[in-house]
Amino acid sequence: MSVIDVHRAHSLDKEHARQAAETLARDLSRQFDVHYQWEGDVMRFKRSGVKGQLNITPDDLHIRLELGLMLRPFKHRIEQEIHNQLDQIINPKG
Repeated sequence: MSVIDVHRAHSLDKEHARQAAETLARDLSRQFDVHYQWEGDVMRFKRSGVKGQLNITPDDLHIRLELGLMLRPFKHRIEQEIHNQLDQIINPKG
């Protein structure tokens, strides 16, 4: 099992943090066919070969994904996409 574990500090209020998480989830869903659903302030991700969650706290977004054997070769790409999306969502330039 290969794990992606990303923490990203934020200063967003709860509503904007959820919007950021939703934006990230939509992008991951589109690119990697990952399904997601909210359970309170926790977003659960699932598809064949992937499971994980995104937790929202007042100052942190924590994404943890467990990749199965078939998706291990894509670990770096998936992790980089998470970082890129979080950069755009949480720290927009301009």
